[in-house]
Amino acid sequence: MSGKTKVIEQYEKEINHSKINYKLLTPGPLTTSRTVKEAMLVDHCTWDDDFKVITQAIRQRLLDLASVSNEAYTAVLMQGSGSFAVESVLSSVVGSTDRLLICTNGAYGQRMVQMAEYHGIDHVIYQVAENEIPQAEKIEELLVLHPDITALAMIHSETTSGILNPLEAISAVTKKHKLCFIVDAMSSFGGIPIPVGELGIDFLVSSANKCIQGVPGFGFVICQKELLKKSAGQARTLSMDLYDQFRVMDIDGKWRFTSPTHTVLAFWQALEELADEGGIDARYDRYQLNNERLRERMAEIGFEAYVSENQGPFITSFKYPESIQFEFQAFYDYLKAHGYAIYPGKISDTDCFRIGNIGEIYLEDIEKVAGLIQQYMEERKND
Repeated sequence: MSGKTKVIEQYEKEINHSKINYKLLTPGPLTTSRTVKEAMLVDHCTWDDDFKVITQAIRQRLLDLASVSNEAYTAVLMQGSGSFAVESVLSSVVGSTDRLLICTNGAYGQRMVQMAEYHGIDHVIYQVAENEIPQAEKIEELLVLHPDITALAMIHSETTSGILNPLEAISAVTKKHKLCFIVDAMSSFGGIPIPVGELGIDFLVSSANKCIQGVPGFGFVICQKELLKKSAGQARTLSMDLYDQFRVMDIDGKWRFTSPTHTVLAFWQALEELADEGGIDARYDRYQLNNERLRERMAEIGFEAYVSENQGPFITSFKYPESIQFEFQAFYDYLKAHGYAIYPGKISDTDCFRIGNIGEIYLEDIEKVAGLIQQYMEERKND
């Protein structure tokens, strides 16, 4: 076969990467700094000692961010998206005689349910509405009904809606009943203080391309070391065997299989930039200010946030306006043409779209995108 296919011709017609210059108002992948991008210009061999040193340094830095010691905890890096890392935990540490309680109020909690179903993990579902949070009292009731539950899994920041679920109250229940506590902190770790040890979180999962502001390619798990070691030999997959990944990586920093070398280098640079910003507290302050101003401006323009209580500082769902004939794709294209990309909605029964405010996003970006949205609304009203 010779010549260019129609697909390639269309790609070359529509896409010119040198002209792509918009920011991502998303929960990740997100807009990264120029220096994070530049860190990927170096090619590394996954087996070289200088690369393995970087892996080990990242693992220690993650434990520092989680406020835990390397005597009690370890950090395991896992190739793939954040969902790969979540699945590695569920399929590795929840044994055949265990029973898992899954708290869900959105698509990512439901993804945990799917994982449990795929792997034949015995589980109980505690589901609440997408604009409500799971209640510790209800969990207590479920534990009375199902006394054989041994582990609890939940989402911290549910990016379906932007709601922030309560770690502290649920942590008290897991400690009382001595449950293995698994937390998907995908879009919150690094962007809000999470004292992992104090909360008794046994396995916390996040990803390189979220609040630490790296690029996609791997997830990571902050693991309670004793429980991780007890899981040896019970993984339901080869590639996502969390214990075996730890066993090999803990020797000298080598990954079991091909590591995402460029992503790792970018992540190390992102960790350095997080420290330069002032750490998690400073980044949380920036995200919180971004989010508060975003919701304030959107309310002024006439958009109602889907979540009225327990709104997280990372991403917000807004209901479609009733004042105009609203088409999301046209709205999206307008904002993208003017420098900003947003997310479609994920709410199951309400038409929404989502605007994230993490990554290299600052108050000036919030003001600009709000101004664009106001301009768009005025133009549509005059149509």
